[in-house]
Amino acid sequence: MNILVLGSGGREHAIAWALAKSPNTDALYVAPGNGGTAGVAENVGDLDMMDGAAVLAFVEENEIGLVVVGPEAPLVAGVADVLREAGVPVYGPNKDGAMLEGSKAYSKAFMMANDIPTAAYAKFDACEPALEYVREQGAPIVIKADGLAAGKGVVVAETLEAAEAAVRDCFDGAFGAAGHTVVIEECMTGPECSLLCFVTGGKSFPMAPAQDHKRAYDGDMGPNTGGMGVYSPVPIVTDEEMATMVAIMEQSAAATARDPFTADYRGTLYGGFMLTPAGPKVVEFNARFGDPETQVVLPRLESDLVEVMMAVAEGRPEDIELEWSDTWAISVVLASEGYPGAYEKGKVILGIEEAEAIKDVMVFHAGTKFNDDGELVTNGGRVLNVVALGSTFEKARERAYRACDLINFEGKQYRNDIGRKAQLGRDAWK
Repeated sequence: MNILVLGSGGREHAIAWALAKSPNTDALYVAPGNGGTAGVAENVGDLDMMDGAAVLAFVEENEIGLVVVGPEAPLVAGVADVLREAGVPVYGPNKDGAMLEGSKAYSKAFMMANDIPTAAYAKFDACEPALEYVREQGAPIVIKADGLAAGKGVVVAETLEAAEAAVRDCFDGAFGAAGHTVVIEECMTGPECSLLCFVTGGKSFPMAPAQDHKRAYDGDMGPNTGGMGVYSPVPIVTDEEMATMVAIMEQSAAATARDPFTADYRGTLYGGFMLTPAGPKVVEFNARFGDPETQVVLPRLESDLVEVMMAVAEGRPEDIELEWSDTWAISVVLASEGYPGAYEKGKVILGIEEAEAIKDVMVFHAGTKFNDDGELVTNGGRVLNVVALGSTFEKARERAYRACDLINFEGKQYRNDIGRKAQLGRDAWK
């Protein structure tokens, strides 16, 4: 069948790469795509993924049999609704279901209503009551802009001053409309872990667990980012914790089928967990594949992704069977100088072919494009995801960093400690 993937990042490159391996895939399109997706699919750079009518017109003209919505923004905008109403199989929840990510206040209310373990919280629509609450609770405390803020609307405030500044930033417009409502949460402690699940018909099918690294610099220092690296599986997670997370995701999926807003949820439900001393608790839900988690999860999937996504899109949970490899996977993000702050674009990228010549190394493009001279150049804050597989964690990690050294562009920055805590064990989080 012909397949369309919406999005332009590393997640979409990884999804397109996995779909391209399937014998069920004929023509494969990515809109708008990037310099890497051009190697496995046809980029449709002039198609606005936020315009449901335009996407539907492309789908009808090109006889698309499956649409995969990558990012959260078109899901929250209702692009899946437009397509589904026209009878097009879509992998991704409708607009209402996407509110599990689109509104942190709604997501927290959903968790509380369905007894899903999570941090205590309060929501505010005005600055002064929020500041008063923060002063009553003290620090550390977590401040979250309610809406979508490209992964940058969350502040873990270690001091009262930082918490008050974060609240003021939200209400002063630092995150636009996303900060008109603010969610304030207790600060949970423990390692974090992601568990993504295929969800359809109220049933949950867990993927391989992964652990992201959000901070910009080594040692988990610096500002939060969209993710600087990730690995899978997660050796510090005990069998008991894994069973608890799977059970929580099953409980959450079942709740989507009961909730009138999320009743027709079809897509990925991403559970971001904190492994607290009291057991795993949900930090957040996302309504799509994680980025960069997808880049290490999908290379470990041995099942046909097209068949799985079609079963999800068509509401056939009974037809979903997942098989996973026992290989280790690690991804290191190569970013532009200055990220997650201001950065320059257009830096020429060299060495990807040499990096991918290393056994079991693949490079997923996050922010790249070809310039007018046909050169591959940087086009975002996170530029490349350097992914390596290995029979052991040490082999995968060594391959990934060897590949990172072979790739060059002006201002390249990356963390040198992705996965190090996994090797050190649970005590590394104390």
